[in-house]
Amino acid sequence: MRVITQSAVGAPSVLDVAEVDRPEPDHGQVLIKVGAAGVNPVDEVVRAGLFPLLGPPPFTLGWDVAGTVESTGPGVSAFAPGDEVLGLLAFPDAGNAYADYVLASPNEIVHRPATLPVEQAGGLPLAGLTAWQALVGIARLDEGQRVLVHAAAGGVGHLAVQIAAYLGAHVTGTARAAKHDFLRGLGVDTPIDHTAVDFVTETEPVDVVFDLVGGEYGERSAATLKPGGLLVGALGRNLGITRERAAELGIRLTVVSVRPSAADLSRLTALTESGRLRVHVDQTVPLAEVAKAHELLSTRRTTGKIVLIP
Repeated sequence: MRVITQSAVGAPSVLDVAEVDRPEPDHGQVLIKVGAAGVNPVDEVVRAGLFPLLGPPPFTLGWDVAGTVESTGPGVSAFAPGDEVLGLLAFPDAGNAYADYVLASPNEIVHRPATLPVEQAGGLPLAGLTAWQALVGIARLDEGQRVLVHAAAGGVGHLAVQIAAYLGAHVTGTARAAKHDFLRGLGVDTPIDHTAVDFVTETEPVDVVFDLVGGEYGERSAATLKPGGLLVGALGRNLGITRERAAELGIRLTVVSVRPSAADLSRLTALTESGRLRVHVDQTVPLAEVAKAHELLSTRRTTGKIVLIP
């Protein structure tokens, strides 16, 4: 089988295609024939050596997978060969999803609904779980509250705004003006072009900010929060504000650290089945052209997800 590996950290060109033996599932494991593998910002920073999550190379990137169960090891009863599944694998350990086949634990995967195309399913787990665990698990966003989502048209952002709308919140999202119709279609009430206006002055006080940008956005985002409001940042990013500073400003600050959860992923797939959540795939890229996928990701101009197809 093919697997994407790298012997050094650096630019997308360090990603190589290698031929290896197909693994066999051990006790409590499922072997999945990969139909789609999502590409996420964490992949890019790990590849470049900016976030040494997997230690020194060689290693294989990828945590999102959608595909078909090929075989199961002893002790697996919830899945059988031929089942269509998706999941977030092993994060923050190596998921090895950039491959033709991958091993998974049954508690990381769920059955893929027939209504969810495999390409969309491959882009859902990490981004969707990040958004769900931030807005539902941490923020406990409720009907009638107001939320500001930065990078609202991106991989995590476009799912976050749909989850917030489903929860009954008033949703403000920052993105370039060309993406505002897209955001409105997802349920965003107030799109803001962060390149043309100051989102601080254009945003009514909010209960929650989900900041997927960080840096100088941190302190500015704090200024949009109501007293006691919550700023949720993304793991691995420069938040641009400390907990001490947040306390001085009378707000709360926390970071979402996504983890595999079949229970949470089942809630997300149920939303896709009901039409309340859709995964927008900007582009699909052949597995062998993975460097191209990383180059696209680095532009920060994609809408929704980039997905690898073996």
